[in-house]
Amino acid sequence: MNWYKVVASYDGTDYFGWQVQKDLPTIAQTMQDVFFKVFNTRIILRGASRTDAGVHALGHVAFFSTNLQCSTESLKFAWGNALPHSIAIRELLAVDTIIHPHAYIAKKVYWYHFFVDTPSPFAARYGWQVFKKIDFDTLKRVLQLFVGTHDFRAFCSSEVQGNTVRTVDSIDLVYVPEYGAWRIEVVGHSFLRYMVRRIVGAAIHTASDSPYCVEYVRELLECNDPNHRLLCAPAKGLVLQSIEYRDAK
Repeated sequence: MNWYKVVASYDGTDYFGWQVQKDLPTIAQTMQDVFFKVFNTRIILRGASRTDAGVHALGHVAFFSTNLQCSTESLKFAWGNALPHSIAIRELLAVDTIIHPHAYIAKKVYWYHFFVDTPSPFAARYGWQVFKKIDFDTLKRVLQLFVGTHDFRAFCSSEVQGNTVRTVDSIDLVYVPEYGAWRIEVVGHSFLRYMVRRIVGAAIHTASDSPYCVEYVRELLECNDPNHRLLCAPAKGLVLQSIEYRDAK
């Protein structure tokens, strides 16, 4: 049995997320189906993250095994060329043994893009156009509230069960002139469902023309109160930029 690590990029606009779902197009299902079509053998991709419907990725990581006897280069070439244009294999590496995709993760990096001016049609599908004026000082202050170890019960999906304590290593805000977009970069070891989008939505909502203030967001975070009306940012602006591992696998 041969084991592999694959790093994939994808435009998630037309997919219902990464994870296989019955009768719905997903990234993992599409990649598995194409692999079977090309090599007449089935694989199961074990992803390191479950990106949601409409979310994109530059460096999603997954592991799989197969009995195929061919070079890594040939495998990548044949599989990659058969995939739809919305999915690309950036890297394919043979590994000594399969590992759980969540093991040895050092950090995940997410980007969220938003526009304050009308975006280029080539960038519009990858960011949230915010029509209200944003106070960037307030935006930065709210974003920094989420750095550190907190219970994110108030800033994740209501469907999340169990432990909701997570650590955010850093949050940075930069302007990306080539896209005419602002980028919020969120770095941490692991994230809850909708967590990054709820953080971004809450920060932008508070920093725009709204009745909410920085202290209100702080209170929600400290009280773990999910019953609030702060926005969840649209999926289209979120990109899983990379997943880094402590050990090379």
